[in-house]
Amino acid sequence: MDLRPETVNHTGLSGESFFILKFFWAHVIILHSDVDKGDGKVKYVLSGEGATSIFTIDENTGDIHATKRLDREAQAYYTLQAQAVDRLTNLPVEPKSEFVVKVQDINDNEPKFLDGPYLAGVPEMSPLGTMVVQVAATDADDPTYGNSARVVYSIIHGQPYFSVEPKTGVIRTALPNMDRETRDQYVLVIQAKDMVGQMGGLSGTTSVTVTLTDVNDNPPRFTHSKSPLLESLPVQSVVARIKAADADIGSNAEMDYRIMDGDGLGMFNITTDEDTQEGVIILLKPLDFETKSSFSLRVEATNRNIDSNFLSLGPFSDTTSVKVTVEDVNEPPIFSAPLSKMVVSEDAKVGTSIGKVSAHDPDTSSSAIRYSIDRNTDLERYFNVDALSGVISTAKPLDREANSVHNLTIFAIESRIALITVLDINDNAPVFAIDYETILCENAMPGQVIQTISAVDKDEPLSGHRFYFALAAPVAGNLNFTLRDNKDNTASILTKRGGFRRQEQPVYRLPVLIVDSGSPALSSTNTLSVRVCDCNADGVALSCGAVAYTATGLSTGALLAILGCIITLLGKIHVISVSEVLKGVTCFCTASGL
Repeated sequence: MDLRPETVNHTGLSGESFFILKFFWAHVIILHSDVDKGDGKVKYVLSGEGATSIFTIDENTGDIHATKRLDREAQAYYTLQAQAVDRLTNLPVEPKSEFVVKVQDINDNEPKFLDGPYLAGVPEMSPLGTMVVQVAATDADDPTYGNSARVVYSIIHGQPYFSVEPKTGVIRTALPNMDRETRDQYVLVIQAKDMVGQMGGLSGTTSVTVTLTDVNDNPPRFTHSKSPLLESLPVQSVVARIKAADADIGSNAEMDYRIMDGDGLGMFNITTDEDTQEGVIILLKPLDFETKSSFSLRVEATNRNIDSNFLSLGPFSDTTSVKVTVEDVNEPPIFSAPLSKMVVSEDAKVGTSIGKVSAHDPDTSSSAIRYSIDRNTDLERYFNVDALSGVISTAKPLDREANSVHNLTIFAIESRIALITVLDINDNAPVFAIDYETILCENAMPGQVIQTISAVDKDEPLSGHRFYFALAAPVAGNLNFTLRDNKDNTASILTKRGGFRRQEQPVYRLPVLIVDSGSPALSSTNTLSVRVCDCNADGVALSCGAVAYTATGLSTGALLAILGCIITLLGKIHVISVSEVLKGVTCFCTASGL
């Protein structure tokens, strides 16, 4: 505890005026009266600021104590009065003595930036050391005592672009010619540390957002421009919008445009769109593709506001060539004369040629012309016009007294070919490509391919056909045949077993399901007939179908007798054993199916 004696006015009561460290509570001061002989007749009384609440006195010894934490920033001084009184009568034995308690500061407050965070701007391309902004931190500690409130500044984040002066907090550019078009914003972190920045000092930080403001350091630059337009475009219409790119912003990017030269002078004008800074080319005269199909202009764009500090980066203008291409519009045919006057005798025969009209197509395509009469102007159909030649002739006898003048309107129309393509939809199911004749040899082995099938479909999908094959559901699990989809729009029919016999079943019929890949998919069931045949060793069919056997050892007479018996039986409806009648005769039956 740092005690420094100070003069105190008192009579007979000795004491000290002193400093007390804030946040410290303990024995503070000892008071003693000359009247106090140590026999307990004198007691000590304390009054003033904080008496009893902060400071207490031992009435027997005169010792003064602090009972609470002291904060210099809340109260730096306390004025107390002490007095010795008679214990029995409470009468003073000495006058009051006044004591001043000064709370000594310690470093318990960090610096604070009361105005942070900061926003600042500096022009791009500024020289090294250009001032950006000044920051300031305050410290609540005692500035008159020690270094607790002595602050120094440093930059934690933002180097090498900016620096800060340690004592003043002035932030300056640390690099020259920083370009806004490369990077336009920086966020700095500035630290303020007390104790003159020494170890153990407290610190606080703030952010400083620095924006580089624009200067006119970039000249405008065009890209090549080509503008097609229809020859029917009305006068005063916008032909094209062109723009010279400028990396600057605001007034530094404002442009003035002008047409310098070219073969379009007088046909076009250019103005500046103040909102977009585009050059707007306007049509001044009508266009005619057949007369001139293209124009070339040389256009210049110039910065409106040029900064003399950056003239060395110029010139602050640019030129470009604008090619205006006129596209043809299908214009109607033009008659050689707007009015054709013709005369004809009223006794002219039907079919007499009166005159001829002529029109041509002004377009470069020069399409053929077809002529016709507006029948609203020839309701009685007195005249005809040849569609190809334009020759007008009489179609009915004329009567001048009934109508001496006929005012006809002739149409001239371009002949055009219209090619109409009907787009396909999936409306046809796939079917067998041909009618298949499938042979199955009796000596065929299990797993043998007996037929390869394919399909056709009248539709023409853009992605081509894709067919899927399978045996129809009723025979999918049969024991005789199976189907293998080859994934190439074909399928193979294979045997599942061997030992096929004509006399057992001469023909098999396989229902095959074929599905296309359309949306929605369509399908059909096609029947494949398989005939069982006797084949040679090379698999060549020798004979196919059912086989009939004739009993051997019977004469012709015996066979006739048997036939007669059968007829007799049918006539009498008499039932006998078939085996007896046909003893020695083998019969056969044929069947189809699986």
